[in-house]
Amino acid sequence: MMRFTHLTLLGCLASLFLSSQTLASTADVGIVIESFVTKQFPGAASHFWIVNETQWDGDEMIVDVAAIVTDRLLTEPTASRFLLLIVAGNLKGSQSIPLDAVTECKKEQEA
Repeated sequence: MMRFTHLTLLGCLASLFLSSQTLASTADVGIVIESFVTKQFPGAASHFWIVNETQWDGDEMIVDVAAIVTDRLLTEPTASRFLLLIVAGNLKGSQSIPLDAVTECKKEQEA
């Protein structure tokens, strides 16, 4: 019985550790996106962004994100859409795409 208790406790501790690692990596992605949008629109009075879709492949992530920005001089917000390449928690590339573009953040098929 004592061995079962130890195994159960070890399992609980392992799951807590793994879930905290997942939460930390998700938070890092939010920080990367926020930093990108802030640098992309430095004159904005306000902004928010929405993740449309993601694809993970190891430590590499492709994020389809929409940014809605209100400029200091304009009253109407403008929307932009980007694909971001995030590797190991760092932004490695970005591409502006049309708002109505059909994208699929899926792993490439090999021939």
